[in-house]
Amino acid sequence: MTITVQEAVASSPWAGVARPDSATAWLERAAEVAGILAVDAVARDREQAVPTAEVQLLKDSGLTTLLGPVEHGGAGQTWELAYQVIREVASGDGSIGQLLGYHYLWAWAVRLVGTPDQIAAVEELYTTNNLFFGGAVNPRDQDLVITDAGDELVYNGRKSFSTGSKVSDLTVLEGTLEGTDQHVFAIVPSDQPGIVYHDDWDHLGQRLTESGGVTVTDVRVPWESAAGFVDKKQVVELAYGTLNLPTIQLIFANFYLGIAKGALKTATAYTRDNTRAWPYGGDDKQQARDEWYLLEGYGRLQSQIWAAEALADDAGFEISELLHAERESVTPEQRGHVAVRIAAVKQLATDASLEAGTKVFELTGARATSNAVGLDIFWRNARTHTLHDPVAYKRREVGAYALLGEVPEPSWYT
Repeated sequence: MTITVQEAVASSPWAGVARPDSATAWLERAAEVAGILAVDAVARDREQAVPTAEVQLLKDSGLTTLLGPVEHGGAGQTWELAYQVIREVASGDGSIGQLLGYHYLWAWAVRLVGTPDQIAAVEELYTTNNLFFGGAVNPRDQDLVITDAGDELVYNGRKSFSTGSKVSDLTVLEGTLEGTDQHVFAIVPSDQPGIVYHDDWDHLGQRLTESGGVTVTDVRVPWESAAGFVDKKQVVELAYGTLNLPTIQLIFANFYLGIAKGALKTATAYTRDNTRAWPYGGDDKQQARDEWYLLEGYGRLQSQIWAAEALADDAGFEISELLHAERESVTPEQRGHVAVRIAAVKQLATDASLEAGTKVFELTGARATSNAVGLDIFWRNARTHTLHDPVAYKRREVGAYALLGEVPEPSWYT
């Protein structure tokens, strides 16, 4: 499609169109969304307007309920497919690929740690109403304090990062229960007086993720809505519940790979249409597309991306099997194995996205540095989010597995 996001939202291109009924068809739908996002991705990035229309596009396409239960109108698809959808959407706009990935995680979070009643209620709520998730979760900063107020929990404090919350319908809050080291998660409406967004997300890349700070003041949550708690005690503590970190690390890797794919697609199109052959090399070509060094360069980038995608798909299948299994059946050993495999994917995806974001300039030529072309968006997006947590620690985790047979211990970042 060659229409912009605003035009797509106004015209509702999927109105009256049957919902995809297979993994292949859903990937085709994701590719349509990516094509729309790519049309004016650079302009929207520079404007840095709140991505309300972009989130509506995701909703209209049906992608937001991809993992939702069929009985509530969702597609009932698997995480294996969700990862590929994230990657495809990110190839059109890395910011929106990140928002979609985070939505999938937070929509699934209740399955990781919630009680059966909580799972049923949340999944019916978000799927039936096509609601979008954000998350005020940043475990490094224990700056959201929870007070026990009898039948309720009261959240107060500030989070320096709250990805997607301003454009969400529901926000996952995470804080520490006063006087303890107990983290408590709860899902609350995003639009309420007690949640104030700082509008201070002004970073190098991923500029449309609305990842700025948030102040939470006297947000009250019934104890019964505290994820995994019954009678004020945490009753759901399983190896399954620690899958949240490898799950989101693979989300990261897939939208990094989407960014790399977007860079490659944009650059090859520019080279075919605009790059001029170099006339002083002694092996002169009439067209840039025949230059051996351009063919070699694009061949290397494509090979890197294909290799990383293959490992990402393999790890995606492995963790999908666990995420869709009975919670009690998942073992710490299974969790550890998939975590180290995902650590390997994240390394390759980080390297591929950063390499693609810089190498495309060599392969397109000096005129491609024009702001009108906007090739810088890919490196800026990749460089910004790949700093989320040090990739060196992922290399170390894989090294410890290879040398010592050790798997990562569950933590807030492994």
